[in-house]
Amino acid sequence: MKKILVTGGCGYIGSHTIVDLIENGFEIISVDNNSRSSEHLLEGIEKITGKKVKNYKVDLCDFNDTNAIFEENNDIGGIIHFAAYKAVGESVEKPLLYFENNLVALINLLKCVDFFKIPYFVFSSSCTVYGNPDQIPVTENTPIKPAESPYGMTKQMGEQIITEFSRVSDSACALLRYFNPAGAHPSALIGELPIDKPQNLVPVITQSAIGKLPGITVFGDQYPTRDGSCIRDFIHVSDLAHAHTLALKYLMEKKPATNPEVFNLGTGSGITVLETLQTFEKVTGVPLNYTIGANRPGDVIAIYANNDKAKNELGWDPKYSLDDILSTAWKWEQKLKEDEKLFTGKNIQLN
Repeated sequence: MKKILVTGGCGYIGSHTIVDLIENGFEIISVDNNSRSSEHLLEGIEKITGKKVKNYKVDLCDFNDTNAIFEENNDIGGIIHFAAYKAVGESVEKPLLYFENNLVALINLLKCVDFFKIPYFVFSSSCTVYGNPDQIPVTENTPIKPAESPYGMTKQMGEQIITEFSRVSDSACALLRYFNPAGAHPSALIGELPIDKPQNLVPVITQSAIGKLPGITVFGDQYPTRDGSCIRDFIHVSDLAHAHTLALKYLMEKKPATNPEVFNLGTGSGITVLETLQTFEKVTGVPLNYTIGANRPGDVIAIYANNDKAKNELGWDPKYSLDDILSTAWKWEQKLKEDEKLFTGKNIQLN
């Protein structure tokens, strides 16, 4: 089987997807400049799968270095593209950084897809493309509203770039709009490794519970939801990873009805931020210290998925519950505490 190139392979979702791809018989190479990730996760991949994955420490914004990967590997049969900056709050503060990094990297990669005739391309998109939807759950046909953050804008623009590219390309593409990835591999050998202060709720919860953070700020409790806090659709990262494998196989085995094909990847149910905190306390028995703060710029009020299309066409069926998400995330956090001595590089800060 031809190689699959995973960009951002040392990152959170990329590393879990590499595990799933290897377990389904694919040969993998990674590209990740490790500006916001650690090659430590490659060690976890090797322990789980028994396979050592080669990583090219390349910035995809550098076209010549990116092109060199394809020249060296003339048997790449598909790409799954994760590499991007993803912190909503940071994107509000530094919009140009996000536009440059996320869009230039994508364009350079598509130039290589075009020149080297890569037949399959899977794009890591996001439910942020829907903005604040008028109705939930959202389907793939829900109208795209203005994004609430520059990060969300880069995902909208990325989808538009791929759509226009698909009109003139023979490559089959899929856009995977995921909701809120969380949790860790059940082995606790790989998981989320936030650089500096975490931006996403679940690592904030686990870092607070273990004492790395002094507490948790819930951003707003006056939204028009059942308890006033934002509603999210948390999907276990291993379920999400398997969807990428299924999407790649779908492109390979079927002639998609449209190009690009779009799939929502979520559980199909929403839970509030406050309910998530309460579930963590129930699952782990660890009390949390949290306060209510002001609304955070860039946050969508409420969103969760209709995932019928992914279930029916990809054969995807998420198997992990919210309890599983929070318990595996906690197990991973405890493992990180045990392995603090491993994280002495400048990129990983545990305190």
